[in-house]
Amino acid sequence: MSQLKLTIYSDYVCPWCYVGQGVVEKLIEEQHAEVDWRPYYLRPDTPPEGMELPDYIKARMSETNTRLKKMANQAGLEMVFPARIPNTRLAHEATEYARQKGKQLEFHRAVFDKFYAKGEDISQWSVLREAASQVDLDADEMEREVAAGYYTEAVNAQVQEAREMEINGVPTYIINDRYEIFGAQPYEAFLKALEQIQTYAAEPNSRDPQGE
Repeated sequence: MSQLKLTIYSDYVCPWCYVGQGVVEKLIEEQHAEVDWRPYYLRPDTPPEGMELPDYIKARMSETNTRLKKMANQAGLEMVFPARIPNTRLAHEATEYARQKGKQLEFHRAVFDKFYAKGEDISQWSVLREAASQVDLDADEMEREVAAGYYTEAVNAQVQEAREMEINGVPTYIINDRYEIFGAQPYEAFLKALEQIQTYAAEPNSRDPQGE
């Protein structure tokens, strides 16, 4: 089976991205997947102080929360449903800092845990600093460099790349730079994609979309 390179466009406020971690971890463990989480702003209009979830979102999510909770539990994850949406810019830029320090996966897990397992506000430095300390990153250096804007350009470039690829929802998984899976899909969907990549020659940089 082909080596699995998995590029995941995700936002920390996306519950489907959170529960999808179970499959990602299994792919890392069993398929030795090389995983790269990329930033995406699910609600780019969120003010710096965050915002209450709109009523229509609350109504829509009430129908799916039971399914999300079940999926989270199956993946060994706790899950709460925060009433407010935090602005995720600092979290994404802090994640870019962690990437450059070789700790992206660990930090990404920690930030997701802060928001969806503990219901903490990941737009706050106190929360991000604690996540950094949990994975042996220098919290002082992280805050100083992110606050100075060192990673803004890199994150914005990755978000723009997603737009250029016509990615308009998350989670979106790009397998080996050519095959796209959208949504929280089962483990078998990724194995099938790998088999198709191996079996059928594809044009370089092409992506074969597969929806839910």
